[in-house]
Amino acid sequence: MTPPSKPSYAGHRFPPEVISHAVWLYFRFPLGLRMVEELLAARGITVSHETIRQWGLKFGQGFANEIRRRLPRPGDEWHLDEVEIRIAGEKHWLWRAVDQDGTVLDVLVQGRRDKRAAERLLRKLLKRQGRPPRVLVTELLWLQSKAA
Repeated sequence: MTPPSKPSYAGHRFPPEVISHAVWLYFRFPLGLRMVEELLAARGITVSHETIRQWGLKFGQGFANEIRRRLPRPGDEWHLDEVEIRIAGEKHWLWRAVDQDGTVLDVLVQGRRDKRAAERLLRKLLKRQGRPPRVLVTELLWLQSKAA
């Protein structure tokens, strides 16, 4: 496997620092292109949102991979829970998985509540996380109510 190469900023009007900062802002925070344009304008850099979009297409995947790589790894204790919710008057089930630190690992909303739904969430979790948890907690509310 070859190491990722540094992106080439040759032929661009703006310095690499400006381009990389704009792309980083766009992919790291839930900002729109026009918000990134405004943030750069506040620093005295005039660039259009379309240019930022093109930078994102060209350089974005590398930045997204780097940000994802630097995120903290989830813990080895997972808590799974389900709750009934109503969406447009229809009953649905919200399945949620968090680690011991409260980091949301995955969320699944479905119209059915059965064994297949639980298996689907677990398969999706294991595939995305790449390793099984040390501890898997499904329901502890009955223990908490007895302890109180």
